[in-house]
Amino acid sequence: MNEELAMLPPRPRDRPLVILANFASDTAIDLEQSAILRRWSLQAPREIWLARPGDVLLTPVPLSPAFIRYACSVLDMPIDAIGVLTVPDVAGAAMADTVRSTRALTSLRDLVAQRPGYRLLPTALDSATVALAAELDIPISPYDLSTRAAGPDAVAVTALLNTKAGFRTAAQDLGMRLPDGQLCDGSRLPAVARELIGAYQDIVVKPDRSAGGHGLRFISGRDLPLAAEPAAGQWVVEEYLAHCRSVSAQFHTGEHEPRMLFSGEMSTRDGAFTGYRSPLADVPEYTVKKLERWGLDLGDYLAARGYRGPYSIDALVTRQGGLYATEANVRRTATTTPHAMITRLLPSSPTPAWLMGTRRADRVYTFPEAVDLLAAAGLAYDPGTGAGVLLYADDPADGMSWRYAITAPDPDGVRQLDRQFALLFAPSC
Repeated sequence: MNEELAMLPPRPRDRPLVILANFASDTAIDLEQSAILRRWSLQAPREIWLARPGDVLLTPVPLSPAFIRYACSVLDMPIDAIGVLTVPDVAGAAMADTVRSTRALTSLRDLVAQRPGYRLLPTALDSATVALAAELDIPISPYDLSTRAAGPDAVAVTALLNTKAGFRTAAQDLGMRLPDGQLCDGSRLPAVARELIGAYQDIVVKPDRSAGGHGLRFISGRDLPLAAEPAAGQWVVEEYLAHCRSVSAQFHTGEHEPRMLFSGEMSTRDGAFTGYRSPLADVPEYTVKKLERWGLDLGDYLAARGYRGPYSIDALVTRQGGLYATEANVRRTATTTPHAMITRLLPSSPTPAWLMGTRRADRVYTFPEAVDLLAAAGLAYDPGTGAGVLLYADDPADGMSWRYAITAPDPDGVRQLDRQFALLFAPSC
């Protein structure tokens, strides 16, 4: 892997990318939550699956040489064809601002000056990213060269729609069905929670700006009386809906009409995201169509305010078949890159069957050991069959909790591979 950007081979494409893995952004969570942001940033190595020859990845954590070799081998790409710059996060700062304050900025300036045509692809659009693109004098993908960068309206609507309250307001305007709920500040949280418990018995308390289930609390009448001390910040309190499915669909809005990219079912634990399975199955077709309609309407709403790029809607399907929207994610999410990886490996499959999740092994493995284990068991991804297990996110910090994706020609094949993978990594479970 080449960390000297000047040594990158001549780019074979007209519009290569500077991929900014800016998990440290105030888009999804307040920058003061540095411990959470550091944990999220450990997922940054997965962004290598977006890279093509001539691209540069800016990552807050280093990529292991073994993972780089593995990803480039799966992608059939020379390991010296892309550049990687590691820019460690600074507590309380957006990653794009950190890049602007380090020597990485000089390296990037030299690169884009010598090789015109680069675009900046961020995980999340924020004001710091717009400032970085302006300093480099390159557009933010997918904005075109004439637009150059996202304007203040696009940044504002991105920030707003990544809050629970901002989404609820837009969703109500667009006619989506929502759980009953209220926005309040911390001083009113106990009173509002008691009010909704009186109406619904079970409620969900959410930080207004949060992601991945961080900070969610499930409260019932059995938990009364609630603590009287006020909590900081803004909160959304909603009725808890007994549901049988947590679903999500991802979309993209650009210069043309928004389009749905994929849909699927989320797996969660205590409200926190733990995995995803696509395409969405065992849900009535009219429910899928309604989710798609809501997403397309939201895309029009975003586009009218200047936003271009990916976004998603999360929703609950109740036991009675009702669909309730719960939040939007106006950024690249945990499913965006795995889906891009799968579609890159299977370009002829319009709706690939795949899943992603985390599997805990029964002992510590190094990355090469884990790869060899999959190969020996015949479970490693095989480009000839378009099926297998992919370790998409480098060594886990504990050596045991492996992020993985599986694809196969059909959902039954995905389920079978998942069972086999579970037995391989944790045979005693």
